[in-house]
Amino acid sequence: QVQLVESGGGLVQPGGSLRLSCAVSGSIFRAYGMGWYRQTPGKQRESVATITSGGSTRYTDSVKGRFTISRDNAKNTVYLQMNNLKPEDTAVYYCNGEIEVNPGSFGAYWGQGTQVTVSS
Repeated sequence: QVQLVESGGGLVQPGGSLRLSCAVSGSIFRAYGMGWYRQTPGKQRESVATITSGGSTRYTDSVKGRFTISRDNAKNTVYLQMNNLKPEDTAVYYCNGEIEVNPGSFGAYWGQGTQVTVSS
């Protein structure tokens, strides 16, 4: 069974840093696009950063210059380095991945979410 397992959330002061990790557990054929999304109560889930299997990245405007998404294809793991965190970054962060579990069998998978709280 394929799962995305997130780690690295927590409480940090404004201006601080956190690094989120998302590892694909279970046997897969290949991971394609992966990304981080976030959601706050009463709001829709929004895309924060995405990365293709080739390493091309996209960021939402509010995190450009502060967040960096990266991946280790050998470990099937994606990371989100978050610097200069602001209170408005507080949210539950979710990892998403487009996974080819077996050749020709594709699916979109979500992690369980990890809480990031930015507060003094």
